[in-house]
Amino acid sequence: MKVIILTEEKKNTLEDLPPLSLAIGYFDGVHIGHRKVIETAKDEAKKRGLCSGVMTFDPSPKAVLGNPEEVKYITLLKDKIEILETLHIEYFIVVPFTKKFSNLSPEQFIDDYIIQSNVKHLVAGFDFTYGKYGKGTMQTIEKYRKNQFSYTVIEKMEKSGEKISSTSIRQFIKQGDVQTVPEWLGRHYQISGTVVHGEKRGRKIGFPTANIDVDQRYVLPKDGVYAVRIFAKGRWISGVCNIGKKPTFHEDRNKRWIEVHLLNYQGDLYGEKVLIKWYLRIREERKFASVDELVDQIKQDKKRTIEYFESLPSTP
Repeated sequence: MKVIILTEEKKNTLEDLPPLSLAIGYFDGVHIGHRKVIETAKDEAKKRGLCSGVMTFDPSPKAVLGNPEEVKYITLLKDKIEILETLHIEYFIVVPFTKKFSNLSPEQFIDDYIIQSNVKHLVAGFDFTYGKYGKGTMQTIEKYRKNQFSYTVIEKMEKSGEKISSTSIRQFIKQGDVQTVPEWLGRHYQISGTVVHGEKRGRKIGFPTANIDVDQRYVLPKDGVYAVRIFAKGRWISGVCNIGKKPTFHEDRNKRWIEVHLLNYQGDLYGEKVLIKWYLRIREERKFASVDELVDQIKQDKKRTIEYFESLPSTP
């Protein structure tokens, strides 16, 4: 897959693109609704003898037009690239979203980013908008396309009577309902991070943990204890994850920690880049009266996690 980041210097390279069937959208999460858009673009490419492409925007328009600190992502740009590579997309075009870009009229956007990209067929969701204030829609695209490309509009996809959306998926994650996420996302929620040195308390009480520093732009699950898998050293390893403020040891209510006790693993992971895949929320985080009480609870959490993974038909 060829990745093109459209800086001002590279914008002229659009003219060199082959004829494309292009899926367009923000695609946070690349959930099952997004995949319908992308797979349709791939199908149209095959039918029409075109190359397949995906165009997205980075960062989130909400981060540029609103408060960036409040914007949380299901997938960062690097995650989208990895997912799209597995879908065998040929061209991935990333448009930097800036305030200047947000002021383009709908017609300017279609002229400069769709027609100029040699798009011959465009695929988007029914609610995709473009141009200043999102005034351009898939219902008004007919007057902007100038007979330069055809298009397909993907209708709303629903689950349990609700639109499948990145907003809903973020809410599931924030609520800790990670077990429901795969039904909407199409896979278990996954984030990346780096193993860092922690306080080493887990080792002292017989449950060593990997402390993981993650990009704070990710939407994170609600505080609590989870059954997770970690990808490290070339394999998936099951574990018990605590995300929260470790109230048994800390009065600091602001800092959140992610630490994972890995099952059936011995070794040093410091400095390793890892993936965390979230499967099941076991319980809420709470403060224990003593370390012995905490140890007893961790044993129960570990037992529950082992039983859960043993119950799954396949792994990971």
